[in-house]
Amino acid sequence: MSTFTDPHLFVSGNLALNFIGTVGERRTNRIERLTTADELGEWVVAAEILDTAPDCADALDRATALREAAWRTMQTVLRGEPLDAADRALLESHARDTLPELTLTADGAVRRGGTIDSALAAIARSAIELLGSPDRDRLKECGRDACTRLYLDTSRGGSRRWCDMAVCGNRAKSKAFRARNTEPAQ
Repeated sequence: MSTFTDPHLFVSGNLALNFIGTVGERRTNRIERLTTADELGEWVVAAEILDTAPDCADALDRATALREAAWRTMQTVLRGEPLDAADRALLESHARDTLPELTLTADGAVRRGGTIDSALAAIARSAIELLGSPDRDRLKECGRDACTRLYLDTSRGGSRRWCDMAVCGNRAKSKAFRARNTEPAQ
């Protein structure tokens, strides 16, 4: 079972949103889930961008800058405001890099190879493609007070409230239950 602090929690419905989700509780108790170059490489593999962890020795700062620009851009969209020029430029710059190389093996398996820059290009393109698609209107932020994870609401009625029912939904429902069933102090 995944936990809220698990860096490999892929519940957002979009590669860029999952990458943004490597920081949790941004407004209260910021939880950074990618603190080393090795963790970045592990995330790239877990996200199935590349099959093996690339050399990320000099990439952590660039990756976190991309992630924060994507976060600010998505927040701007949620507020209905114009996109920031510097954040757009950073996303576009990464998106221009070469994408991961896909090859087919003799038995039809897909192999994904490339560098950390190609992985970041895939993430940036995912963000840009989301922003330019009708799915942009399905972008939401988790309804649990402490959680700031973004996700695409693909529910039939567009009524999904939490990034993940097993993590945030259960926490929110438990908190509400406790609040309803706590006896008032005498």
